[in-house]
Amino acid sequence: MTKIKLLALDLDGTLLTHDKKISDESKRAIKAAQAKGVHVVITTGRPLRAIEHMLSELDLLVDTEYSITFNGGLVQRNNGEILSKKTFSYDNIKEIHEVFAQLDLPFDVVSEGHCYETNPNSLYQKFSPFLDFTMGEFDTIPKDIIYNKAVSAIDADYLDQQMTKIPAELKEKYEIFKSRDILLEIMPKGVVKSFGLEKLIGILGIDRENVMAMGDEENDIAMLTWAGFGVAMKNATDQVKAISDMTTPLTNDEHGVAWAINTYILED
Repeated sequence: MTKIKLLALDLDGTLLTHDKKISDESKRAIKAAQAKGVHVVITTGRPLRAIEHMLSELDLLVDTEYSITFNGGLVQRNNGEILSKKTFSYDNIKEIHEVFAQLDLPFDVVSEGHCYETNPNSLYQKFSPFLDFTMGEFDTIPKDIIYNKAVSAIDADYLDQQMTKIPAELKEKYEIFKSRDILLEIMPKGVVKSFGLEKLIGILGIDRENVMAMGDEENDIAMLTWAGFGVAMKNATDQVKAISDMTTPLTNDEHGVAWAINTYILED
């Protein structure tokens, strides 16, 4: 197997256990990979602010390490320096909001560490404790800020039902995907985790073949197919398993990340 120089890790359902913790087994494996010179890169839909505590736990909160945030929309040093950025325009989010309002779907707009919540039925605030939230009508969202992503968080069955009604034209114009059963994320066209990773390996001078990526959900598919070695978690969706190079024999709660690091990075 080609030598791994960069490990791209999804968070929920991959690195994190069901209770949003990083196991001691995973921490030890990640630190051992770092000691071997491997870049360990968190790839997430969250902003850097929402993962800083995890980066600190992993000793990654340094300017020599990197994260892919907002699903590839930002490539950042872990000290906050932005190396690559792709965002929405105001007209973009207005267009998307109009469609979601017609479908009676909640619509939240995330700008760096702040979220503008336009529907009281949104569930997004319940699992985003590190963001600041402002509730109000869509027209109250400032027009002079950065729009990193939009989300719709609602009961999973209802979300699945309404997703089928999203116009094909909107799906062609933007990246629209589920990152968990109750969360739909909308990104600028072309912005997926592999988009950010492609930018990062260009900066680092690493070949795609030297990248191992791990994930479990629909929003990980692009990076798992792009990476030289894509690894699905045992708890991944069937679609993710089907496109990956291999599936771990262990779930996120059974330290599947540690198993993969030990097997494919630490054991030559």
